[in-house]
Amino acid sequence: MDEEIAIIDANTKNEKIKYFFINNKKILIVGISTLLLIVTGFFSFEASKKRNKIKLANQFNLITINYKENTKQITVNKLTDIINHNDATYSPLALYFLLDNSLVENNIETNKLFDELINETNLEKEIKNLIIYKKALFNSDFETENNLLNILNPIINSESIWKSHALYLLAEYFYAKNEDQKAKEFFKQILILPNGNTDIKKKTQKRLNRDLSE
Repeated sequence: MDEEIAIIDANTKNEKIKYFFINNKKILIVGISTLLLIVTGFFSFEASKKRNKIKLANQFNLITINYKENTKQITVNKLTDIINHNDATYSPLALYFLLDNSLVENNIETNKLFDELINETNLEKEIKNLIIYKKALFNSDFETENNLLNILNPIINSESIWKSHALYLLAEYFYAKNEDQKAKEFFKQILILPNGNTDIKKKTQKRLNRDLSE
């Protein structure tokens, strides 16, 4: 008797499942199709990203290998295009090449390229902080005190690994302007950083002892 009841229950369950699929066939087909489209789209997107990455890598390598003084503007244009692709790897590398070779002579244009990376490119936090630091370093020869501080504020107000570098840049900036008190304030901030760069701390202590001792 128990076996017969079990068989009936099983048959009933199977019938319910069967009718569920029949009654909801359209919904199930749409759901499965949507899921397949999402999965296919995801893998297509990833494959496209990979292809674009390889393409940018090849472009960057060709541009930098073939760089010559008489093709300077062509190099600038092509590397600027790579920067505007907002790639996390090759956009920063393109800007570094421009900076290292002093290819962009207009400071406004150079800062626009920095801002493209900082504001529009999806970068790891410390990579972004490094670029902010490099922007400040680039601007330190001609920018005002307030503008330089504004550039570096995101690093100074964080626990970034580049914080000691940012503070040292500001300290040296004020030292070069003979504003010793401001310089000392920033140098002293470096010495109390718990995770400050060791070499920066050594240079700071040397500067305080040699040139800013009371």
